Amino acid sequence: MTSVEELNVPFDPFAEVEEENSPKATNHIHLRIQQRNGRKTLTTLQGLPTQYDNKKILKVFKKTLACNGTIVDDDDLGEVLQMSGDQRLKIAEFLVKEGIAKKSEIKIHGF
Repeated sequence: MTSVEELNVPFDPFAEVEEENSPKATNHIHLRIQQRNGRKTLTTLQGLPTQYDNKKILKVFKKTLACNGTIVDDDDLGEVLQMSGDQRLKIAEFLVKEGIAKKSEIKIHGF
């Protein structure tokens, strides 16, 4: 191809960005907080590696954090763990301590 023919080829600047920012491509663990009614909050955890059993991890969270929790199936995000209360920092600390994730892989969102 000559240099003149290369100029006629359309360039899409967002082609690479769409592939990088897709939720499935990233390996981050996201911790979010959602406001319920009044002072009640809900902590959601998504993006755990598939090699770990979500039911067992949730059982440990419920026992150590003294909170209630459930697993919700989402079409886009997969399995999302929900715990009552603001447990973001405690969950992040637990994941790093147990070697499930590195501190750089955990993203904490909210307030």
